[in-house]
Amino acid sequence: MNQELNAQTLPSLLERLAALEPSNGPEWGKMDAGQMLAHCKVAVELAVGERAMKRGLIGFLFGRMARRSVLKDKPFAHNMPTAPIFKVTDSREFDKERTHLISLLQSYVDRGPEGLPPEHPFFGAMSPSDWGVLQWKHLDHHLRQFGA
Repeated sequence: MNQELNAQTLPSLLERLAALEPSNGPEWGKMDAGQMLAHCKVAVELAVGERAMKRGLIGFLFGRMARRSVLKDKPFAHNMPTAPIFKVTDSREFDKERTHLISLLQSYVDRGPEGLPPEHPFFGAMSPSDWGVLQWKHLDHHLRQFGA
C-alpha cells in the first residue's frame, strides 16, 4: 500500500531531510542536493496553492493515464520526464532550501485534505489521498536519490 504525506508520515520524512547533507551526491540524475530540495519545493508549492501552473494540452490528453501510473504502489522510475517548471539548474543554498521545504511540508499537513486543490495542473482531478500519495512518493524518490 502506498504511503501518503500526512501528519503520521511527516516525522519520518523530516528525519530523512535532517539526515541529508549538502555533500550527498545523487545516485542518478544531474541535480545536486540543494537543487533537489528546490525541485521538491515546487511540487509542494503547487499542492498548497503557492505556485500556479496552467494545464497544457499534454496534460489534457495524457494526464489521467499518467496519474494512474504514478499513483501505483511502486516507486517512481529514475530519470522520469520533468516539466520545465520543476527543473532547477541554477545553484541553490542548501540550508535555505531545506528550511523552506520543511515549512511547506508542515503547511501541507496543517491544511489537511480540505486545503488541497481539486485538480493537479498535469494529472487532472485529484482526491486528497491522491495528492498525499503523489507528494510522499515524489519526496521519497528524491530522498532515495540522495541516500536519505
